Amino acid sequence: MLEFPTWKKVWLWGITLAAIVAALPSLFNIANVRWPDSLPDPQVNLGLDLAGGSHILLEADTSQVASQRLQNMEDAVRSALRSAEPRIRVGDVSTRDGRLSFMVESPADVDRAREEILPLVNGSGLVREWNLEVVDQTRFVLTPTSAGSETALNSAMDSARDIIDRRVNSLGTREPTIIRQGENRIVVQVPGLDDPDEVKELVGKTAKLEFKLVDPEFQQDLPNETAGEVTKVGTQVVPYAKGTPQEGFSVVVRRLGGIQGDSLIDAKAGNDPQDNSPVVNITFDAQGGSRFAKLSAENVNRRFAIILDGEVISAPNFNEPIYGGQAQISGNFTTESAIALAIQLQSGALPVDLEIVEERTVGPDLGADSIKKGLIAIMIGLFAVIALMIATYGRFGLYATYALILNVGMLFGIMAIGNTTLTLPGLAGFVITIGAAVDANVLINERIAEERRRGRRVVAAVETGYKEASRAIYDANVTNFIAGVLLFLFGSGPVRGFAVVLIIGLFTSVFTAVTLTRMWVAGWLRKARPNELVI
Repeated sequence: MLEFPTWKKVWLWGITLAAIVAALPSLFNIANVRWPDSLPDPQVNLGLDLAGGSHILLEADTSQVASQRLQNMEDAVRSALRSAEPRIRVGDVSTRDGRLSFMVESPADVDRAREEILPLVNGSGLVREWNLEVVDQTRFVLTPTSAGSETALNSAMDSARDIIDRRVNSLGTREPTIIRQGENRIVVQVPGLDDPDEVKELVGKTAKLEFKLVDPEFQQDLPNETAGEVTKVGTQVVPYAKGTPQEGFSVVVRRLGGIQGDSLIDAKAGNDPQDNSPVVNITFDAQGGSRFAKLSAENVNRRFAIILDGEVISAPNFNEPIYGGQAQISGNFTTESAIALAIQLQSGALPVDLEIVEERTVGPDLGADSIKKGLIAIMIGLFAVIALMIATYGRFGLYATYALILNVGMLFGIMAIGNTTLTLPGLAGFVITIGAAVDANVLINERIAEERRRGRRVVAAVETGYKEASRAIYDANVTNFIAGVLLFLFGSGPVRGFAVVLIIGLFTSVFTAVTLTRMWVAGWLRKARPNELVI
């Protein structure tokens, strides 16, 4: 057990030095010393409580989920009945009171209509999403179930969280924390962000993009004050966005049909080749491109509205069919707003509007103060433990001290390699690791002393001490490892930061306190061949 061939020594020292070297860029950064640009620079990311940044709490408008479900069901029902052979005609369609109702014109088509609608009602999952009733012989009433509504809300919130994650990560920030809170809230924490307004602009926009035809009877823009008085069934009034040249006017578009922005596969900011104004170039998927080509081919010389979040950006003409699945969104953009819109469109539209209900900005000064006090605590703990170990165990205390210092360096280096985030509780984890790291050496040293008291020779006592103490060390660390994994899986934010330091610290402390010290002790025994141990 005390045999260490040369290859094994080289291997152990190689691992140790590689981890410590990986910690140097982060240590240089903390000390405000420039690290050479030509060298790799793995960094430990600082959490919101250390680096400063933004904390935003978003709340969803859950009524929109129900409204969107009704509209989607209406579109699906109309499409299914229109595609039936022969076509099933309906009328008196209503979405009042959160229900979809309509009448089948011919009583003879009721059974056929039911067969066409049943797959839509049952949905694709295990939960029945809608209840279907036929009243007055020809009127169908579809009512959303509570289980279906709950499933739809959860799906919308999960989707919103994923979309926000893609948007925030597109800024190049490191380790944002984006989690759901409760039924309809999402927490966004972005450490080290210099411009919190940029995040608010990204996460606060739904970015729901639609292309809808302008109704033929209302090809001219109408003043907002009178637009609502001249509309008809099947149309809707959409105002122009603020900042556009047509602000104060509205466009009357067809309510159903058109193309949704979920057909987009790419969106990039660019410049119009004619006047160099900022634009957003978009690319549809195969299905969306085909639909856009068909829409443009069938409506040449007619207007269509580009609608973003319920406001018209522009309403140009289809001068010719647009093939290739590509289009251009122009408006009163700046370069920054075009880039922001491209990020929003590329990451996808939020399925529900999110309102900022809480906002906190943590300044870097507070984080710097936390780092300073955390480092002071680490140094005090480190020196106190070193003094106690040397005073108690002499040479073996020195070995424990070397192992402790290497343990801290390796822990920092592995965190840098893994690009993990250090939070304020993580600093507390460092302090705990310092104390816990010497536990293994205390067990080993006390067991060696006990074996000497039993009359074993020096080499036999050392070998038995390491062997027997290692069992208890591994058992204790396995228990702590399980606790750390559970904290990481079920915790959030700072709790996970603490768990990361705890888990990595378990491995580094066992490696340094058991493996490295055993190698040093074995080398000393072979060289000095002592007859007695002072321990």
